[in-house]
Amino acid sequence: MNREKLSKEAIAAALAELDGWSVAADGASIKRSFVFKNFSEAFAFMTRAALAAEKMDHHPDWSNVYKTVDVTLNTHDAGGVTALDIELAKRMNRYFG
Repeated sequence: MNREKLSKEAIAAALAELDGWSVAADGASIKRSFVFKNFSEAFAFMTRAALAAEKMDHHPDWSNVYKTVDVTLNTHDAGGVTALDIELAKRMNRYFG
């Protein structure tokens, strides 16, 4: 998958099709908060997303407090958002249901 930094226009077009995601305050990442019914569901989501991230060799910056998982995605070596970030965001949205 392409690790080239996407333009602001390409990011905006991708986000138009990704429910819940937005450009982070740093302008070089995308972010989303996922809220579940309980901690167990949040942890199951993180496990599934972690397996996908490992297969992609692309890992999120995230945190979990009880039933909320906050995710920030960017490709560090590209200095911004790439197709990898968009793909991982799509997978996370599917796992969220």
